[in-house]
Amino acid sequence: MHPQELKSIMSSGLLSFPLTDFDAQGDFNPHSYAARLEWLAPYGATALFAAGGTGEFFSLTGQEYPQIIQTAVQTCKGKVPIIAGAGGNTRFAIACAQEAERQGAHGILLLPHYLTEAGQEGLIAHVEAVCKSVQFGVIVYNRNVCKLSPDSLALLAERCPNLVGFKDGIGEIETMSAIYMRMGDRFAYLGGLPTAEVYAAAYKALGTPVYSSAVFNFIPKTAMAFYRAVADDDMATQHHLLREFFMPYLKIRNRTPGYAVSIVKAGATLVGRSAGPVRPPLTDLKASEMQELDALIQKLGPQ
Repeated sequence: MHPQELKSIMSSGLLSFPLTDFDAQGDFNPHSYAARLEWLAPYGATALFAAGGTGEFFSLTGQEYPQIIQTAVQTCKGKVPIIAGAGGNTRFAIACAQEAERQGAHGILLLPHYLTEAGQEGLIAHVEAVCKSVQFGVIVYNRNVCKLSPDSLALLAERCPNLVGFKDGIGEIETMSAIYMRMGDRFAYLGGLPTAEVYAAAYKALGTPVYSSAVFNFIPKTAMAFYRAVADDDMATQHHLLREFFMPYLKIRNRTPGYAVSIVKAGATLVGRSAGPVRPPLTDLKASEMQELDALIQKLGPQ
């Protein structure tokens, strides 16, 4: 896929990050993963991100990664585009990006590098090296230790024609507005804060109407309904779902660091689509929290 095609895909619709399936021993389960993707594909997401943040990229091994991307691409071929997660240190990110391209993914989401802080010059060198290692499109994820400034993004846009997307996971309105005003339609923009529905209306007002939904993993019908409500400026539906589901959901999610992923796996289990346990250092929800989440899901009705 040409980078501009990836940019076009990112410019509208709901995107989502499928969970990565593990068995009881915590090993990758390709059969369950393929079944998950087959279940999600018809619901209407514009693209699915394989081995992304919700897919626990940070816990995957280099040996597992190719199988995960291959399974996603083969399962969703002709149904929905697959964008692969890539990240970690520069050489590992390059290896992931090149493997994703070999496996037929439509582009990558470049997740933050690992652990250490870095200045803008170093961040530019990191992103540029990954972009120049592949031909397909790259989306950069501004989050945690990777916080690119508007000037840095402008420089990268000049140097890397295949850098076509920007995902924001920071939530600083001033920064996001400055980036959008500087870069305009050079990038496709994606709202990427955890539980992005809570911020969707605000980001749409900033010129970023597209976001990624983690809850699509277990309540896809509701996730699509919320996206349509945002697209149609239907505040009544947005407020109803925020009040009845998303705000109580956040109370559970915010109790323990890492629950942004754990609660999604819990939701999948509750709707009969278990992806297995999370890998350490993440922890699964407690039994009482599972009951709270189940009550919220049941109120939404069939998915």
